[in-house]
Amino acid sequence: MSNFVSGRHFLQTPGPSNLPDRVLQAMDRNAINHRGPEFGALGRDIVAKLRGLLQTRAATIGIFPASGTGAWEAALANTLSLGDRILISRTGQFSHLWEQMALRFGLDVVSLETDWRRGADPLAIGKILQQDSERRIKAVCTVHSETSTSCMTDIAAVRQAISRADHPALLMVDAISSLGCADYQHDGWAVDVTIAGSQKGLMVPPGLSFTAISDKALAAARAGGSRRSYWDWEPLVTANRTGFFPYTPAISLLYALTEALDMLAEEGLPAVFARHDRYAQATRLAAAAWGLELQCADPAAYAPGVTAIRTPQGHSADNLRNMILDRFNMSLGNGLGRIEDRVFRIGHMGDLGVLSLTGALTGVEMGLRAAGVPHRAGGVQAAMEFLASANG
Repeated sequence: MSNFVSGRHFLQTPGPSNLPDRVLQAMDRNAINHRGPEFGALGRDIVAKLRGLLQTRAATIGIFPASGTGAWEAALANTLSLGDRILISRTGQFSHLWEQMALRFGLDVVSLETDWRRGADPLAIGKILQQDSERRIKAVCTVHSETSTSCMTDIAAVRQAISRADHPALLMVDAISSLGCADYQHDGWAVDVTIAGSQKGLMVPPGLSFTAISDKALAAARAGGSRRSYWDWEPLVTANRTGFFPYTPAISLLYALTEALDMLAEEGLPAVFARHDRYAQATRLAAAAWGLELQCADPAAYAPGVTAIRTPQGHSADNLRNMILDRFNMSLGNGLGRIEDRVFRIGHMGDLGVLSLTGALTGVEMGLRAAGVPHRAGGVQAAMEFLASANG
């Protein structure tokens, strides 16, 4: 029996996201000399475009040939030393992994537990900082959009909590699944270290990580931190001026990145964010019509790029995903950590149109029926009615 499947595979994971044809075509060219003038111009142009997307004028921009995990490690290694204390909110699997990395660095981690159904609590963060009379906490680490749970954290409110406590801690933010999907203001929210990756809202293959570094964070790195070489931020200061990298850059991915950044600029960031919000709302309306519960229990914290949906008790989310993959050629995100096999995640970020989204929701509704998951019909219809009105 043939394994051939006709039609295009639907990649509806919350990263890697679908690659636009323009991005694919941008990579279809030969490499250039990464020490020549053409590359220097490319590097400077990308730094300027990333500053626009991150909404920062003064931050030092780092681009590493690595996943977002590499930018996490760079943030910890440059600013913190063995035994330093940090505060991190456990809002999902990715904040948990950041915490585990910090522990391997020998940092003293103060953890704020949550039920993985909401973002970080700025009031709880502020209370701990106010109680830190010796100012031992060196950094507050939070995930803007927790991909595993589809919950957002209000970064502006976290900064306000730090300011009210008059605390000198650095604010570090993982924006890996929010950058390019939601408004993000590195300068406006006084973030010290922003961490991001290429494979989600930026519509580029995995393999690039980004960081925006405030003057305060750069000063902390110059004054101490841990041993580092590849991850050292200091060469980035020169690189931002010259456009040349302190290591061999991922040239083809940079071709892709500059094209993707041009696409975001052409659409306009307000329109990009509004589009993601529409698709997220349509997906939530479908889930409500199906009678299924969202993993994110706080409407103020709904993420624009991904929606995590809980399966009814006794029904395997992984079995549902496998059924959908086998029968309808669509990949959905799986549950991670403590919600493994309890949720499936629909990615609606990056290069996505109305018909692609409704097609994905159709695959889910057919999959629910095929897998015998209790639900009501009509989720796709609810999403279509909203999208027809919203796009009109």
